[in-house]
Amino acid sequence: MGDTTGARGRGGWASRRVRLGVGLGVVVAVAAGAVATATGTAPDRSPVDRRELRRDTNAVHVAGATGVVAEVRTPDGRARARAGDGNVATRRPVPWRAHYRVGGVGRPFASVVALQLVGEGRLRLADPVERVLPGVVTGHGNDGTRITVADLLRHTSGLSDYADQLPGARDLTPRAFEARRFTAYEPAELVRLAMARGPRWQPDPSAPVATKRWGYSRTNDLLVDLVIEKVTGRPVAREIHDRVIARLGLRHTFTAGTSAYLPRPAATGYTRFPGTDQLTDTSVFVPLPDTSVISTTGDVAEFYRALFDGRLLGDAERARLRETTAARDGWGGESGVRFGLGVYWRPVAGCDAGVWYHGGSSPGHVAAAGATDDGRRAVATAVTTWRPGSAQQRRQDEATSRLVDHALCDAR
Repeated sequence: MGDTTGARGRGGWASRRVRLGVGLGVVVAVAAGAVATATGTAPDRSPVDRRELRRDTNAVHVAGATGVVAEVRTPDGRARARAGDGNVATRRPVPWRAHYRVGGVGRPFASVVALQLVGEGRLRLADPVERVLPGVVTGHGNDGTRITVADLLRHTSGLSDYADQLPGARDLTPRAFEARRFTAYEPAELVRLAMARGPRWQPDPSAPVATKRWGYSRTNDLLVDLVIEKVTGRPVAREIHDRVIARLGLRHTFTAGTSAYLPRPAATGYTRFPGTDQLTDTSVFVPLPDTSVISTTGDVAEFYRALFDGRLLGDAERARLRETTAARDGWGGESGVRFGLGVYWRPVAGCDAGVWYHGGSSPGHVAAAGATDDGRRAVATAVTTWRPGSAQQRRQDEATSRLVDHALCDAR
């Protein structure tokens, strides 16, 4: 489900070296027009159907989650639901305001900052990466003159995923987690690791957005953070705090940097590693630099509302955000999934405008969030169990996807 936080994108463990950072990663959606731009307004069901939310949250628990909490936000209020245990030993419930690692769900924070810089005239989406970060994207066929800032945000760059190159990337075992959970990496180190491998394809800067080839690579996320730092001269974590977190008053959201611990209240995060029958407590580890945001479901839902309702971006920037290309290997292999500048869109029955969403997984946490096209309704979920590569994880993800759809649309 999306990219993996703290563990490499699709396996392996690592983090970062002495540096504040921002972790933001994948799965959100929007309907395509002639230029693959999503428009329209999803039905706004208000008040929130709390019984349906409780039913869907219980379904995620039944699908295999030890604990789950979900929150829906609208202009008229909110609804929350939880199921399962915050700790399987004590059987205490998941705290309502449990802090969790949002993983890829947080990547749109950096997208907002980049688009704000575009609106201020300090950055252009058409700028080649080489112009902003000279000498960074080069070697082994990687060419920063052919890749634009928009390609990084939209994951159409063709760059290899640094997470595939991490030491022990495919060693998904409790022993490997224990050995590497306090390892830290600098973003620049990880970019250099990616540049040691050739690109998956060479992007065409002149190709229409709707026809561009897409492939998620966390190297893009790291480069977006470096672009923001180069343009502003400040740490990306500070830009995200000042431009997004403080602006929206998100009191429970911050970037973890190299901290391995979650603040209280928090639920225990568990991982069932492939080939084992036991749940391993994987709550404590240093996150990778592109996925280090910690938050609560209430804060995440409010951010996703603001992403589309005009509180963070002007009309022109929101229009660019919605310009999408086909994401053929999107979360769950769903047909019709498209990717914009940091978020996914997918069609949903009974919802004319589809839903924008993103997801992310990390040791012990699986996150998802989504919003309607007008930002009037948003939902965020936090699940405290990760079973990478398993059929049970797929069922859990499918149940979470249904929860998101039902919360945002008349999907039944």
